[in-house]
Amino acid sequence: MTNALLVIDVQDSFLQRENWAAVSDPGIVGQVSKLVEHARSEGDLVVWVLHSEPGTGTVFDPALGHVRLMDGLEPAQGEPVVTKSSHNAFTTTNLQQLLTQHGIRDLIVSGIRTEQCCETTTRVAADLGYEVTFVVDATATHPIEHRDAPAGRSLEEILADPRTLSTEEIIARTEYALAGRFATVTTVKELTGS
Repeated sequence: MTNALLVIDVQDSFLQRENWAAVSDPGIVGQVSKLVEHARSEGDLVVWVLHSEPGTGTVFDPALGHVRLMDGLEPAQGEPVVTKSSHNAFTTTNLQQLLTQHGIRDLIVSGIRTEQCCETTTRVAADLGYEVTFVVDATATHPIEHRDAPAGRSLEEILADPRTLSTEEIIARTEYALAGRFATVTTVKELTGS
């Protein structure tokens, strides 16, 4: 076993936010499930990553009960679940140690959000010497407001603002930033053959 699939932050926390209505792929669970099924059939390790912000009172506060995998995703016996509190999946977890124990050198990245936790994990992994495959259509993201946008706007106002970065623009930018530098960018179909 030299490959590991990372499933990053595909958790109920995101479903609690208004901006889920504008997510790039509301069917992200289906895409990730295809990768999980493929990884298991290949004998690869599947590592589940959850994001947690204890004591914050946000949707990422485990006390509120949303820091759990979305319906349709379930770790198999022996598949590790790590909980992070940083953007990347390494800094605040034992992920690197876990990968080393399993002899993993190649990572496949999927999850939420494309440009945030998925891209950041990919960059850190590349710097740590892993060969990374970024499965772009098994990631999802939300529109991003301009840095000077007023706080507290509704989703409708955010989407109407021409300075808001669309999900398509975010995903394209991530592909450009990662490909050939930090990762091989691919799709579910290209990776699994189905």
